[in-house]
Amino acid sequence: MNSILYKFLCFWLFAISAVWANNMDFSTNQDTDWNKVSEVFLKNIRDGKSTADIRTQLYNTTLQRLESSLDTDRKKLAFWINIYNAYIQEILSKNPEKYQDRSNFFKAEQIPIAGRMLSFEKIEHGIIRKSQWPLGLGLVRKWFPNKFERKLRVDKRDFRIHFALNCGAKDCPPVAIYRAADLEKQLAKGTENYLKKTSEFNETTDEVRVTPLFSWFRGDFGCKRGIKKILKNHNVIPHTKNITLTYKNYDWTLDLDNWTKQ
Repeated sequence: MNSILYKFLCFWLFAISAVWANNMDFSTNQDTDWNKVSEVFLKNIRDGKSTADIRTQLYNTTLQRLESSLDTDRKKLAFWINIYNAYIQEILSKNPEKYQDRSNFFKAEQIPIAGRMLSFEKIEHGIIRKSQWPLGLGLVRKWFPNKFERKLRVDKRDFRIHFALNCGAKDCPPVAIYRAADLEKQLAKGTENYLKKTSEFNETTDEVRVTPLFSWFRGDFGCKRGIKKILKNHNVIPHTKNITLTYKNYDWTLDLDNWTKQ
């Protein structure tokens, strides 16, 4: 009888301790700066340090905590760009063979965030691009995005994210660690650098050869008229009248050692 009573008391002490611990975690987690977590995630990867604790922390948080913390587009973009880029590095450095089937790789639910598994497509097209259909060229929105996506997606699309997201390919923009406070400056600099690196203008023929990102996501850029305006604003072309746009091929060679400081 004493033995049974002892086990009963031990069980309840354990249960009470677990509840207390969970409450303590909740309080701490509620105050977490998730933008800072995403920055440290990428820094640890860059510096060859463990990310296990950070990945666990990201998985154990909740939709409500993320929504509360990421309460502006600036915070959302900095966080999700970092998370996307970090998990590209994390997954492909350990399993480079996954890149052989890129279509399946980006669709696979393999990123543990807030108690669920997300895909790279969900982060890029659902959250960062505000529920765009992946094959819709930036012209077609998804009809029925789920609650997670609706709660965490941006309010307004920003075409510059295409020059910040690194999908692991050689022609991707380099990986920078984005900070919410400096996001505007960082996105502007990243866009300028990428366009200057990848664009070629022929003054004789008024032809400009550009990254195929402009074609794949043309709606995000405002289609041809918007693309030409962007190129002119970044001094790639001197004017927009009678400019011929052509798109380069994309080098999908896996290249994870592509970092930059901004």
